[in-house]
Amino acid sequence: MTTDRNDSPIGSGLYIGLMSGTSLDGVDGVLVAFADDGKPRLKQHASSPFANDLRAELLALNTSGDNELHRAALAANGLVRTYAQVVRDLLKQAGLKSSDIAAIGAHGQTVRHRPQEFDRNGYTLQLNNPALLAELSGCTVVADFRSRDVAAGGQGAPLVPAFHVGVFGRPNETVAVLNLGGIANLSVLRADGSVLGFDCGPANALMDYWCHEHTGKWYDANGTWAAQGKVVGPLLAALLQEPYFSQTPPKSTGRDLFNPDWLHQALAKHSDVDAQDVQATLAELTAISCADDLKRLAPEAKELIVCGGGALNQHLMKRLEAHLPGVLVQSSTVHGIDPQQVEAAAFAWLARQCLLGLPGNLASVTGARGPRILGAIYPA
Repeated sequence: MTTDRNDSPIGSGLYIGLMSGTSLDGVDGVLVAFADDGKPRLKQHASSPFANDLRAELLALNTSGDNELHRAALAANGLVRTYAQVVRDLLKQAGLKSSDIAAIGAHGQTVRHRPQEFDRNGYTLQLNNPALLAELSGCTVVADFRSRDVAAGGQGAPLVPAFHVGVFGRPNETVAVLNLGGIANLSVLRADGSVLGFDCGPANALMDYWCHEHTGKWYDANGTWAAQGKVVGPLLAALLQEPYFSQTPPKSTGRDLFNPDWLHQALAKHSDVDAQDVQATLAELTAISCADDLKRLAPEAKELIVCGGGALNQHLMKRLEAHLPGVLVQSSTVHGIDPQQVEAAAFAWLARQCLLGLPGNLASVTGARGPRILGAIYPA
């Protein structure tokens, strides 16, 4: 039997999951205990915001620029130092040593995501330096989760639906889980056990950008600014013309598409719109695109569990409820998991899957040719 350094089965060990998503607001880390049956129990949470210069560089690296290979390597080092601090905070909170941890699942920071493009295979790129993280933390690190799925013909995303099944799935009932990070992704956990998952479109990425440009704040807390504006129908209609919204799954997206240039192209024909009304329209775009996908692909779902930072946006949650009459829309907090901890916990689970030699993807979600073991291992 494979064991960790404390001679306990890897499958029932302690794992750390680290996530820095497309919102670029910082790093969330969780300490997760897994029972023999694979059920996760979240024990500790720690987070760290990005330093402003690192945040700016990670955002800039989403598009081509001068000397980007050099800059990307240094940004990855800066990211990993933030990861290492979160790991230290978790271990200190729990009174643990690095040798108590079976592995860290470290997603990295996605800066390009272009599966199935160019040469029909495409690529996905997450900045990371897992070797440095293993050195700084003293823990085994599992990273690079998406590329194997892409190599197998998949989208490489979303990967969290497989984790959602074990946490939120219920027999004989269809449950939907919506993650509102920088990008919105939906998991449909069907009553018959089948799973559908895909990216709906933008969530916080564009709202955060617009809010920072016009208020200086990194995000619109509780959606208060958007709630004070009004939805501009012609602008919303123009944004919804984006072909991505009508594509059928499997599909995934990111800042490669939904970025400031994409927004400004639409705004060029609506230049007289007030900034606050643009924010209200962007919130409506997220709500209606997610709600439409749920109604189109899982009309039988009566519950939508929302996680990610967008679950804290009260205005956005109200708009989702407005577009989904008859569906119970509620935060994952109701199910015992803080909405900002779900994705990090998913990467702890993916690290465990890798060490156990078990698949981490769902081919029905990503479109890969079959189940694959995801991740590369960097021993402590």
